[in-house]
Amino acid sequence: MVRIVDMKNIWRSILVVIIGAAWLHAASVEARLSSPEIIKGNLAQLQIKAVGNRAAFPNIEKIGDAKVLGRSEKPHNDWLTINGKKSVIHSTKLTLTFAPQHDMTIPSFTVNVDGQQLKTKPLSLKVVESNAKVPATQAGANPAFYLSMQSNKSEAMVGEPILLTVYFAVRDGVQITQDTEYRPPKFDGFFVKPITDQKVYRKDGYQIQEIRYILIPQKEGIYEIGPAVAKVGVPDRNRRDMFGMFFDTKWSQIASNTVKIKVDPAPADADLIGKFEAHASLDRNVTKPNKPVNLTVTIEGEGSLEDFDMPDYEIDGVTVYSDDPVVTSRVSGGKLLSSYKKHFVFIADHDFTIPSREYSVLDPKTKQVDKLEIRGYDVKVKGTPAQPAVASGTAPTPQTPVVHTDIQTETSPAKEKIVTKVVEKRSWWMLAAAFALGVLGTILLTRLPWRRWFAKERFFREDEALKILYPHMSEDKEVEAMVRKLYVKKRGDKNVEIDKKALKAMVERFR
Repeated sequence: MVRIVDMKNIWRSILVVIIGAAWLHAASVEARLSSPEIIKGNLAQLQIKAVGNRAAFPNIEKIGDAKVLGRSEKPHNDWLTINGKKSVIHSTKLTLTFAPQHDMTIPSFTVNVDGQQLKTKPLSLKVVESNAKVPATQAGANPAFYLSMQSNKSEAMVGEPILLTVYFAVRDGVQITQDTEYRPPKFDGFFVKPITDQKVYRKDGYQIQEIRYILIPQKEGIYEIGPAVAKVGVPDRNRRDMFGMFFDTKWSQIASNTVKIKVDPAPADADLIGKFEAHASLDRNVTKPNKPVNLTVTIEGEGSLEDFDMPDYEIDGVTVYSDDPVVTSRVSGGKLLSSYKKHFVFIADHDFTIPSREYSVLDPKTKQVDKLEIRGYDVKVKGTPAQPAVASGTAPTPQTPVVHTDIQTETSPAKEKIVTKVVEKRSWWMLAAAFALGVLGTILLTRLPWRRWFAKERFFREDEALKILYPHMSEDKEVEAMVRKLYVKKRGDKNVEIDKKALKAMVERFR
């Protein structure tokens, strides 16, 4: 019987090695665009990744009817460990830069990888027109540079996202200094988040940079936003040094137009405004006592999720930990698309239920309120739970006090007098010293800044240690027990004691 079990393990190991080796040597190609949508006049990038020892890319001079303006080819290696043995995965990435003028389909390209002819999949690229316009008051003057501001809505409800764009344009052939200063408009009454992926392109004889903001109205009213202001420096060509270099600058102050937005009260008490879908996934429905169960919740759709947050679950007898949510926003086709992702961890020694949750979502166009539901889960915990004093990180249950009856008493009057006399002689200076030390200790603990620094440093280290040790819970029972203690302490249980030396040693193992 033992031989049969051993043979099964041997064949299982051989199968893992064969599958891993086959995967390592499997050649493949994949094509990706840096962005599926760009503004006309901006550059696009196509990346073709070939996995294999040797890759021969075709000589691509045009993508559709757009000429290739730049080409870069770089090799890359990734390391993979299978059954304790390290293997390397070779890949090569080709990056092509081009300037499309209209919507197009990126064709399929054939790449020779380790003697195989592999093809990429076709991709769709959307090219949109810019909304930037030369201000009417300056259109005839053809200014050297200007600021203009537009919003995608002139009226919105409280909580409804608004996309505001500032256009900074510089006429072709005009050189400005690098120390040009830009001051954004004031956004009183709005929650504001700048969009980091700024757009830069050419249009109508100008190079235009878009600076975009997401605005969330906080209360009803009529607001005037702006202006945005810039201090622009232009090198003075009439004053040069002996080497012909510019050494003087002419400064110009420019300002954008202002934008008025009417904010109406929300017709319903909604948690979110927009159109969203929710997805929840649990890594397991059955687990062992005090083993973590991971829940990931994702909400995405049209609208803003910047000021939305899901509170932690409160379940009796279950330790719950959550990461900070990851919120991303992008603009596509003039619409604000957002994604919200949050991760929860549940630890328990008995069966429990993760309850469902429901949020109300108001559609700003139809004024209808829909329900956004996040499903619940029943979790089965198998086996007998470990002792809570060690497994859950809580303090051990105090034992019943024991009354000692073997204490000897002194009955001799002479001995009693001697003891009393010694205590009386020493008590006055001992009390004085204890009082002085107490006052000094109080001052040190309450006044000196190092106490606050030490408390912050200790919290930071324990919180950081939790992130470092969590992925290694299944590798070591001591690490698993330490992670559970850190979880319980993070939840506010002051009875949990952490062995600092042991914690430091564990962190050093995996850092």
